[in-house]
Amino acid sequence: MSYYPVLIQLDGKKVLVVGGGTVAERKIETLLQYGAEVQVISREMTPRLRRYSEGGKIGFLGQEFNEDCLEEAFMVIAATDDPRLNHQVSEKAKEKGLLVNAVDQPSDCNFILPSVLRRGDLLIAVSTSGKSPALAKKLREALEERFGDEYGSFLVLMGRLREEILSQSLSQDENRRIFNELVNSPILEAIGRQDWNGVATILNGIIPGRLSSKDVINYLKVE
Repeated sequence: MSYYPVLIQLDGKKVLVVGGGTVAERKIETLLQYGAEVQVISREMTPRLRRYSEGGKIGFLGQEFNEDCLEEAFMVIAATDDPRLNHQVSEKAKEKGLLVNAVDQPSDCNFILPSVLRRGDLLIAVSTSGKSPALAKKLREALEERFGDEYGSFLVLMGRLREEILSQSLSQDENRRIFNELVNSPILEAIGRQDWNGVATILNGIIPGRLSSKDVINYLKVE
């Protein structure tokens, strides 16, 4: 089976997680990072998930799964240690046309989750189409060494510079030249060293106008 790669916006979307163990906890932690409204069904929960529930960070719908729990859900994660229950959850979710992932049960999924490296707005996803999660993890760990935190800061800077450059009504060729020079410049290395004067010098050699190290810090919100 082949999979079509796609990024989904989860901010404010209701995601039902069936299960409250360590696997469910990892899934929930990630979902919360992306703004999902998580609701949990489980007989037991890890101490952290219990704190989240008591603090209102996640919703608790009870101990037993039933079809009514799927109402208003956008996505469903079946993460119990009971394969039969995971299968039941998957079947009911599919009947309602919902996105569903059953942990370690690819045949019960209509989508799978890649191994993801995140550096701010940079997302690099690695998938083996369910054939070898261990290999996907190994590749992600190799990428973690290659792509450091400076990439997240670089994208913050690029996003703000892009808005300003496009507002200057330059030609498409000039815009293309500027953006290509920016991504091929030593800015990433300078950001990694927190050399804001160096970043400003590089930028001033590429784009119109004059920037100071203070301007760069303001762009990056560096304190």
